[in-house]
Amino acid sequence: MNKEIMEGKWKQLKGEIQNKWGKLTNDDLDVIDGNSEKFSGMIQERYGKSKEETDQAADEFWGKK
Repeated sequence: MNKEIMEGKWKQLKGEIQNKWGKLTNDDLDVIDGNSEKFSGMIQERYGKSKEETDQAADEFWGKK
């Protein structure tokens, strides 16, 4: 999913994101606000994953595989 689509659909995606990454709070998602870099960084912070791991997980979630 490209950056513009992610930002445009952010409100719709928030629920799906919380199902996948339950450690992300509503406040976290408000701060991220569709920004892919903030999204990746927040996953790294909450789950202790590397950038490569979070990028791969996000790509799989967005259907890029």
